[in-house]
Amino acid sequence: MFGMKNRILLPTIILLALYSCIETQNFDQYDDLEITPTVEASILYIESPERIINEASGQYYYSQDFNFDGLSVDAFADRVIEGSIFFEIENTTSKEFKPTVEFLDEGGNTIDTIDFPVQQPYQILPYYLQVPYGPGKQRSIEIIKNTSSIKVSVLIEDNSSVSDLPDPKIIFRSNGKFRLRLK
Repeated sequence: MFGMKNRILLPTIILLALYSCIETQNFDQYDDLEITPTVEASILYIESPERIINEASGQYYYSQDFNFDGLSVDAFADRVIEGSIFFEIENTTSKEFKPTVEFLDEGGNTIDTIDFPVQQPYQILPYYLQVPYGPGKQRSIEIIKNTSSIKVSVLIEDNSSVSDLPDPKIIFRSNGKFRLRLK
């Protein structure tokens, strides 16, 4: 009698164990998957010592276009959802200056302008500005998608005074932080 129970019970337990470990596979999960990483990268770094500014005669106006196709490359432009560009300005010189940043498309047309306030001399703490782009943000994400180059302009009217701080200079930094949709 004990052998008969084992012959029925053992196959039943094995079948139950196999059945409990089997689950129907759902390969449609990939369609529901959303991958949106945040990427961060440096965009610009400009440094100008006060002695170079003082070498210019008269009013000092600096303007430079920086090719930056990184934002308009299809791999980025087709996937970017939203983001921000962060600016940091340090001024340890004896000069006040007014910076402007323009975002240019492939044709050299200005598609966005950021006017900064006049930067005061002997600025011990850096000036920070965050400019958000995307749906419901301050500016359209299309600006970022279509940016091919960045133009930085600086107007300085004083090129004769000298700072008494060690190694006086103007430093302009920017970086971007963007969310991308990979799928």
